[in-house]
This record gives sequence, C-alpha cells and structure tokens, in this order.
Amino acid sequence: MADNGLIVLGLDPGTRVTGYGIVREISGQAELVATGTIRTPAKKDMATRMGVIFDKLQELIRLHSPVEAAIESVFVSKNPSSAIKLGQARGVCMAACATNNIPMGEYEPTKVKKNLVGVGSAPKSQVAFMVAHCLGIKKPDWPEDASDALAIAICHLNERRMRKLTGR
Repeated sequence: MADNGLIVLGLDPGTRVTGYGIVREISGQAELVATGTIRTPAKKDMATRMGVIFDKLQELIRLHSPVEAAIESVFVSKNPSSAIKLGQARGVCMAACATNNIPMGEYEPTKVKKNLVGVGSAPKSQVAFMVAHCLGIKKPDWPEDASDALAIAICHLNERRMRKLTGR
C-alpha cells in the first residue's frame, strides 16, 4: 500500500458470468476504480471458458495492480453439478490471483450482506444500494454480478479494518 491507497479486487465467480469490482481505499474511504463482468462463450467447452476468465483476470490485475483480493466462498448447492462448476470458476479466480502473489480473503454471502447492510438475509437490491452509497455513486449502472463483486471488495476492506483495530 502506497500513497495511492490500498487496491482490492473483489470477485463473484461464475462459469457464465464472473463479476469483478476494484476498489481503492484511501484514509478509510472507499472509491470505485473499475467494475464489470467477464462473460464466457456459452457454446464452448469448460476448459475454454475457464481460460477466458483466467486471461481476463490477468489483464485486470496487470492494469490495476490490486494488492489484495476477496472472493465469495462456496455455498451449499442443491445441485452438485452447479456446485462443481462454481468451484471450477472459483479455482480459476484464485489461481489468477495466486500467480500474481495477491493474498485473498474469502467471505460467505451472508457475511457480505451482514457487513454491508446489517442483515445476513438482505436482498440483493439492498446490498446494491449500500455498495453505491459506500462508493458515493448516485446512479450505478453496473450489472448485478459486478455489484456483488464490489460488495465483496468493500466487505474485505471493512473486515481488514476491523482486524487491524482489534489486533486479530
């Protein structure tokens, strides 16, 4: 972390759409650096789709130089096939960060919601509202997956600050 603040990459992995959010914190204030989605070609095999996610994340990392990352942890799915596919996307995201020596935090969806909204069962609309509020954005125009990734990045910054205050 230099005078430019702490840059964190938040990731909401998916095999079709992976959301990313890059946030910079300077003196306790979060600001938006970049956000968006990585969309994979639906008619391609899984290896090709995972390669697209990896390559795009490498580009984002080179462009924005995050020093830490945060990702949504796996939740229990009723469909084992969906859980395995999500795990593959998470693994690719983690590998992209690991190959660049970027430490990564993992957060359960309920923890992210509670951290930003105060309630672990908050609807996505409330989380999106708080993300925009935290970043000072009046009319956000990003997709839901990008909003989720930004929420993960902001949660990471909040948790990091709390660990620093409590000495954990």
